[in-house]
Amino acid sequence: MVRERSKNTDVYSAVAYRIILGILITLLLGVFLFWRIDSPRVEQIRMNIIDKVIPNFSWAGIPLTKAFDLLLAAKSYEEIFEQNQNLRRELQQMKAWKEAALQREQENAKLLDLNKVRLDPKFTKITGVVLADSGGPFRQTVLLNIGKRDGILDGWAAMDGLGLVGRISGVAEKTSRVILLGDTSSRIPIKIDSGGQRALLIGDNTRYPSIEFLEYPETVRPGDRVMTSGDGDVFPPGILVGQVIKSQTGKLRVMLSADTQRLDFLRVIRHLPREKVNTAGGLVGQPSTQLSPSQND
Repeated sequence: MVRERSKNTDVYSAVAYRIILGILITLLLGVFLFWRIDSPRVEQIRMNIIDKVIPNFSWAGIPLTKAFDLLLAAKSYEEIFEQNQNLRRELQQMKAWKEAALQREQENAKLLDLNKVRLDPKFTKITGVVLADSGGPFRQTVLLNIGKRDGILDGWAAMDGLGLVGRISGVAEKTSRVILLGDTSSRIPIKIDSGGQRALLIGDNTRYPSIEFLEYPETVRPGDRVMTSGDGDVFPPGILVGQVIKSQTGKLRVMLSADTQRLDFLRVIRHLPREKVNTAGGLVGQPSTQLSPSQND
């Protein structure tokens, strides 16, 4: 009984489905045919139907419109984000270029400063690049990329584009070490330009080396220029060292003209000591030859 009822139900459902499907197809076909009829009266009916039905369904298009607007906004946001990222990358690249240009400009300025230094024409110069600071907490030294192969000798003066920096102390085949004026082992003969007094500039591991062995310190004033004296034939005379300053304790020191905190290039002055005079003849010239007795006659 149950099986028969279920079979009957399935038959009724199939028949109802076919009937409904047939009605829908007939309605759609009728609407299609009605829409295809080319008649003024039918056209008026169609327009009336559209005027009545379409406005009532306008709300159905709102979600679609909003969704479309959201898609356009998302696409625009993605494009703006991509443009922003590109602009950021370009800005970073421009900053890197600017820093490289500024660094190159500073290097060129320092090289030009080196070229502006006027020395005695008899002295020749060689420019080296500062490789590293080879000193420690109690040493003030720098390393240059020039050495024995370039003819560098111990004791030669080193300067930047502004003034004396130090002296060569230690030469290898391709490098050399420069002891700066502030190093505790630095002793430089100097001359106060205003009065011509001579003294020693002694490094004490500070930025401002002290002036020692000055005969009349009371005549020296802050701001007086300090030059190399050339005494002892250590350095050529007349190289600018700095200017006199007075510390809080009243001690005379020198504010160096050279910027020892930012050294990129140094110029080493080839300075060969004067030949020693061992005989009086070397001082006044070649000794005259002795005349023979026959010549005296």
